Order: sequence, then C-alpha cells, then structure tokens
Amino acid sequence: MRHLLTLPRLASRAFSTTVRQMKNQVPESQKVFLEDNGLPIHIKGGTTDVLLYRLTMAITVAGTGFSFYWLLFASFPKSKA
Repeated sequence: MRHLLTLPRLASRAFSTTVRQMKNQVPESQKVFLEDNGLPIHIKGGTTDVLLYRLTMAITVAGTGFSFYWLLFASFPKSKA
C-alpha cells in the first residue's frame, strides 16, 4: 500500500526535472557556411565533407564508365562462330 501512496510523488518528480540550458550553436555554424572563402557550400563543412564529396564523385564516374562499357558491349552483334 505504501508504494501506491508514493507513486504520485515519483511521477511528479520525473516530470519536474530541471532543464539544462543549452547554448545555441546555429550562429557559429552560420558564420562557417556564410564566410566568403571561395569554397562551394557542399565542402565548407571540413574534411569529412570533402571526403564524402570525392567518394561520391568517384562512384559516379565509375558507374558512368561501367554503364558506357556495357552499352558498347551490348551494341555489337554476337558472332555465331
């Protein structure tokens, strides 16, 4: 019976915790992305963005070359030797 009486107090304590004040980091991010340093917007985020960009471009170029190879291969008739 005792635990039933303490249930409302525990429930109110769970929902009345203090909220930690967090610093707004949007202005710092805006400064990085809005500064005029000659870089395109998709690589201004740093090394990770540059690596992801280069990986994406490499996969795109390889896929395009692979597609052209198979189109060329399919365009020639097969010999009936």
